[in-house]
Amino acid sequence: MYYMVLLVLNDLDDCTPVLDAWEALGVGGVTILESTGLGRARKAGIRENIPTMPSLADFFRRTEHRHRTIFTVVDSEEMADKLIEITEQTLGSLENADNGVLFVLPVSKARGLHGGQKRAQERRG
Repeated sequence: MYYMVLLVLNDLDDCTPVLDAWEALGVGGVTILESTGLGRARKAGIRENIPTMPSLADFFRRTEHRHRTIFTVVDSEEMADKLIEITEQTLGSLENADNGVLFVLPVSKARGLHGGQKRAQERRG
């Protein structure tokens, strides 16, 4: 069975160390999304009025705090457990406030995963 491991990082500076740790385990095909949570959006004021063709000045008027959401699909529960372990070695316990949120979902079917794994192996040399 396959498993999706999804991590929402609270601190943008944690993204690269986590990605390096995941890659060191041999994970390929990691997707990185810019995201924000409801609490941060409300605190910053949800921006519903972003112009269709915004200028840089439009974006600099108000700072929006972002998270990074990263996810991958692995081919065993053991690998999902290893990702949890190395993530907590990198960030500290995810039970600590503001470290992030990680969860694992079963994936009943997956196609195209081996290309990402092959590219990861090639990068490691």
